[in-house]
Amino acid sequence: MARDKEKRSCGQRLAEWRAFVWDPRSRQFLGRTGTSWGLILLFYLVFYGFLAGLFALTMWVMLQSVDPHVPKYQDRLATPGMMIRPRTEGLDVTFNVTQSQTWRHYVRALHQFLEPYNDSVQAARNAACVPGRYNEQPDDSVPNYPKRACRFNRSLLGPCAGLAPADDYGYGVGQPCVLLKVNRVINFFPGRNKSINVICAAKREEDAALLGPLQLFPPNGSIDLMYFPYYGKRVHVNYTQPVVAVQFANATANMEHYIECRLNAAGLRTDDERDKFAGRVAFRLRINRD
Repeated sequence: MARDKEKRSCGQRLAEWRAFVWDPRSRQFLGRTGTSWGLILLFYLVFYGFLAGLFALTMWVMLQSVDPHVPKYQDRLATPGMMIRPRTEGLDVTFNVTQSQTWRHYVRALHQFLEPYNDSVQAARNAACVPGRYNEQPDDSVPNYPKRACRFNRSLLGPCAGLAPADDYGYGVGQPCVLLKVNRVINFFPGRNKSINVICAAKREEDAALLGPLQLFPPNGSIDLMYFPYYGKRVHVNYTQPVVAVQFANATANMEHYIECRLNAAGLRTDDERDKFAGRVAFRLRINRD
């Protein structure tokens, strides 16, 4: 019968651990000599350096095929999306007329969004284009030549322009304004040379009377063809996309209203159930009064 191994003391265990970390006799650190550690570090340095170089080479080759001005593949839908401003969570515009803290953030967001549309800014940066036709600007043998942008003056939005510093876009009197914008699409020619506009209505016909007549600015919610095509942010530096304002001057208070706005243009489908934002946007409005 083998004898039971003698139980090592704590000091012996500590001495063995110290010898493993650094053995002065064999000059080994953690069980390896300096040469062994050097070879291991050299291997990993070469291995990971090769991987980093391969990744950098792959990225460089890929970037040579990418145009910084126009996406190489534009497999998006033929109809651009729409969105509202002020930006809200869940497309829900809800506030209480008598409680300014419930709508002040909407006013600030609209002021901030419309700052680039100030008439003075537009006059300084953009050109007075010919309305009623596309603003095509060929490169004339100079690829990606900077393009001029057409003016969209903030004053076109009427009572929804918010030109006065204290203007509250109608939120303080229960007649709020909501801005509609069409997403930018490079080389997009909507309308087939015919006028385009935005139309808004209650999603349910039985709610139309409670929502009341809507006011659109510019009149009839029109979007002029001169703002198309868009050539991309690197070339069309000062491009200011057109917006349409809708004011709810007659909406019944303390009720939920579901509104849908659509882009009305020849050749554009806005009834695709697979994409709720293709050429349209639906949002909820509730105006509370104490």
